[in-house]
Amino acid sequence: MISLFIKLVLAHIVGDFLLQPEKWVKHKEEFKHKSKYLYWHILVHLIALVIVLQFNFKYWLGLLIILISHYGIDVIKLNLKNKLNTRLLFGLDQLAHLIVIALVVNIYEPYSINTDSFFSSQFLLFVTGLLGVTVVSSVIMKTLISKWQLEEDLKGESLENAGAYIGMLERLFVFAFIVMDYWEGIGFLIAAKSVFRFGDLSKAKDRKLTEYILIGTLLSFGLAIAFGMAYKYVMTLI
Repeated sequence: MISLFIKLVLAHIVGDFLLQPEKWVKHKEEFKHKSKYLYWHILVHLIALVIVLQFNFKYWLGLLIILISHYGIDVIKLNLKNKLNTRLLFGLDQLAHLIVIALVVNIYEPYSINTDSFFSSQFLLFVTGLLGVTVVSSVIMKTLISKWQLEEDLKGESLENAGAYIGMLERLFVFAFIVMDYWEGIGFLIAAKSVFRFGDLSKAKDRKLTEYILIGTLLSFGLAIAFGMAYKYVMTLI
């Protein structure tokens, strides 16, 4: 099952990303289903699928389903291009392709899903840890540092919500490093962040901004380490 899924996903990546020039994309967006490159795109997918499946035509039904659905999904995507958010449309497009691939795999190698595993203590603890270092930590940090509001925060010179996303990502990395017992990674992450932030601080020459950033960084890493250590400890008790 896993082998077939990997092969079909590989063919999708080759067809959708590796062998789809920007020229084709722009032409499809302009002419939609009338674009000749839409059909070239489908042909490339067919060739990629046949090759990764090693010319095994027992999967002919799966190939047909993938190609027809891919055409339909792409046509719908092209017609919704100016009606939906580009990021949302891209995500829905890729999700739809992956669902079709999963359904095709199920035709040949039916899934045997044990739903009990989703309610196991280990899985629930892992989900709790992820929510802790992302959503919960963000709320805690926002509450703790809300007493300080610098002019830098009000200028609107940074990307919207960029700080929150950066904080979540860095805490996820710290959490992963702790789970893998790779403590050196945390040091590299702190060093990397310090290098990128050094330019901002040297230009600002603002002690308050420096202290604000240091407090935020230490809180972020501290919470991530706390949740990571708690996760590892509870895992030893399960």
